[in-house]
Amino acid sequence: MASIASFPQENLQDLLLKYRTFVEEELFPIDLKIVSGPFKKHLPDLQALREKAKKEGLFAPHLSIEEDGLGLDLVQFAQVSEILGQSPMGHYVFNCNAPDIGNMELLHLFGSDDQKEKWLKPLQKGEIRSCFAMTEPEFAGSNPVNMGTTAVKNGENYVINGHKWFTTAADGAAFTIVMAVTNPEAESPYQKASMLIVPLDNPGFKLIRNIPIMGEAGEDYLSHAEVKFENCIVPATNLIGQEGQGFALAQERLGPGRIHHCMRWIGICERVFDMMCKRALRRELDFGKPLAEKQTIQNWIAESRAEIKASRLMVMDTAQKMQEFGAKAVREDISTIKFFVADVLMKVIDRAIQVHGALGITDDTLLSFWYRHERGARIYDGPDEVHKSALARSILKAYQKK
Repeated sequence: MASIASFPQENLQDLLLKYRTFVEEELFPIDLKIVSGPFKKHLPDLQALREKAKKEGLFAPHLSIEEDGLGLDLVQFAQVSEILGQSPMGHYVFNCNAPDIGNMELLHLFGSDDQKEKWLKPLQKGEIRSCFAMTEPEFAGSNPVNMGTTAVKNGENYVINGHKWFTTAADGAAFTIVMAVTNPEAESPYQKASMLIVPLDNPGFKLIRNIPIMGEAGEDYLSHAEVKFENCIVPATNLIGQEGQGFALAQERLGPGRIHHCMRWIGICERVFDMMCKRALRRELDFGKPLAEKQTIQNWIAESRAEIKASRLMVMDTAQKMQEFGAKAVREDISTIKFFVADVLMKVIDRAIQVHGALGITDDTLLSFWYRHERGARIYDGPDEVHKSALARSILKAYQKK
């Protein structure tokens, strides 16, 4: 969200070193303890780290300098995002975590002055958290135009009713941005829905549960929530943009968001790769020889390095094109990086678990945490299969024209 003043490119490497040092010295030692929970217990320590990040001029790198950020452009922030992704708490400590960063971008671009004052500014300062309610259990998330949640205009208000889930980090958030059908008779299915801000202290909002993920009970910031809106009344001024613009706004949010996600996944890959290599050298097998001497392990290490490097180059190329030409111009690239990097992420984590043996499936390392939480990478933001199909159709369409 850099605007007037931006970060000078010649200082970027020094900045990246500062982030890398902070993450390795401050976050690596406490990562495992924090993800073991409960999250609320660690909030004072995390808040102290947030204050330290502010003092060191590292807080909210994605914001413009006028908004007390660093003024990084998309390509610069992508490089920071990879470093922060190496810790489960990296993006949270520096206030550029999902879904907050997407909501900041949305409100920055389309929010009213009142919405920016009431919701955007406290979010940018890290004073509150937010969530985004779009996915519904009754409808396939791969086709979001099918949506049961409605927002009916009633005088100066909207009355929202519906059922959502995988509303990430709803527990403890101050507000949500909800996708709801406001124009059911619209000609295009993509003009039926709108986005509205709902404060979570609204009596019509119900947090049903934090959804357990692969046996792990979700709680607070690290959770995905199931929520309901039951005659939830919000003022019409909480509408973001215009009625029927919901899907158009969602695409504006998702484009940069997929760059952020992919670079975070690459950061995880780098941390996991480091763990795998160290384990391979340290673990001895028969006759005192390390695991690293086995050809299969060497193949995994070589393949992982090649795949991680390819992922990074692919994502950075997409970020550069998006920055120059906009999200619409790189739709094919966005689909490509989404399924490619998600697949690499799971391969690298799986190899690292195998190299760690029985230790890899325990909660004594971060591997099992990442395997549980990041398996969804191939599902969230559109299943890989949908992105592959869309990419293939787009490629074939160009051939048909020829």
